[in-house]
Amino acid sequence: MDRLSSTALLPEAFQGTRDDITQQMGIVWEQIRTPVVVPLLRLSVFLCLVMSVMLFVEKVYMAVVIVLVKLFRWRPETRYKWEPMGDDAELGNAGYPMVLIQIPMYNEKEVYQLSIGAACGLSWPSDRIIIQVLDDSTDPAIKVGALHCIEPTQET
Repeated sequence: MDRLSSTALLPEAFQGTRDDITQQMGIVWEQIRTPVVVPLLRLSVFLCLVMSVMLFVEKVYMAVVIVLVKLFRWRPETRYKWEPMGDDAELGNAGYPMVLIQIPMYNEKEVYQLSIGAACGLSWPSDRIIIQVLDDSTDPAIKVGALHCIEPTQET
């Protein structure tokens, strides 16, 4: 086989030794470095310094807040007056918010009865709670068992 010469692959403008190309790239780097790379590096150092000062100010502020809370013994209970929900005869169950409970499962034979039973055993009005079992099980026995656990028993 005939070897291809460098003159066949490279045009005449690129002919030369490897040292010439390296030298040309060095010259290009010197011309680009000062006007482009140096200002970008200075900008990034300045941004890092600004962010460091911001973090320091935040840490000092949080330390001052914590010291004031400890000194004046501020407690959330004294600031926010909360009371447990009381039963209102006029509102009935409408005073309770709607609650959605989602139980995700995937082939969890050991815990499906426990988790579904715990959700069904909550003391919350039954018309204000929705329990969803999200079952992606591949085992049909688990799906049937979970379905029987959810369905209420029919008493006659």
